[in-house]
Amino acid sequence: MADEPTLDVSIVLPVHNEAGHLADELDRISASMEKSPYTWELVVVDDGSTDGSAELCKGLPKVRLLQTRRNQGSGAARRIGTEAARGRVVVWSDADMTYPNDQIPTLVAELGNGDHIVGARTSEQGTFKIFRVPAKWAVRRLASYLTRTEIPDLNSGFRAFRRDVGLQFTRQLPAGFSCVTTITMAFLMNGYEVRYVPIPYKARAGRSKFHWFHDTSRYVLQVIRMILTYDPLRVALPVTAVLGAVFCAKLGYDIVDKDFRPAANTLLLGFAVLQVLVVGLLADLVVRLNRPTKLLPPGDVEESPRA
Repeated sequence: MADEPTLDVSIVLPVHNEAGHLADELDRISASMEKSPYTWELVVVDDGSTDGSAELCKGLPKVRLLQTRRNQGSGAARRIGTEAARGRVVVWSDADMTYPNDQIPTLVAELGNGDHIVGARTSEQGTFKIFRVPAKWAVRRLASYLTRTEIPDLNSGFRAFRRDVGLQFTRQLPAGFSCVTTITMAFLMNGYEVRYVPIPYKARAGRSKFHWFHDTSRYVLQVIRMILTYDPLRVALPVTAVLGAVFCAKLGYDIVDKDFRPAANTLLLGFAVLQVLVVGLLADLVVRLNRPTKLLPPGDVEESPRA
């Protein structure tokens, strides 16, 4: 069982070779939090930096520095920081000057007693926009379909959530950028509320670690992996329906055109329909048998006083 929180807010900041602007980012966060009514800490996870980023964090008040000897990815850094956090609320952000980190107190206030709030970006400032924008749109639409929820920004790194709820899902976080996709879907698929507020988004300082092809591929695979973890039939039934319709049409054609003798490829298509359905049902059974026996209640659940 997780330790009881001793602070209001823990800000988890993954860092990998951000020395050129890290001091400004730390000052910006600290100044905004000092003006807020919250007790807080800044958990900097130095993910194998080689440019002296870690040295800039040492000795700073309310800054906890966690270091890894090798670069494991932003997802691993966020998991390490979240599990080490001591605040009731965990805030995720980046150290590259893209997100409005001076608005962290406002984000926490907007969360209130809710489960999860995400800063939805109003612009795209990343590199390779011609590939990045349509890829993100496609992944977001897929995730919205799978979770039955409208998701304006699936992979924003600026968010706040209940630490006790988030700790239930940190073991599922992948090592790379798709960790933000995973935490969003984990909350949604387990019945927790995720709200969105618009935020400005600026061009990053320093060099981007995002690779448009490899990281987008990981996003897609992670979304599919998550839905197979929680609701396999959401994928299997539509595929079965499409294959089944093609099979019925082909079978009807064979009956009419080939004197009631189905072709071999028609029979193979029928077997494919059956296999997809059976695999989907078995996967759904496995998911249901392995669901956690108890989850924390969502933040909007209230008990009425007794008469």
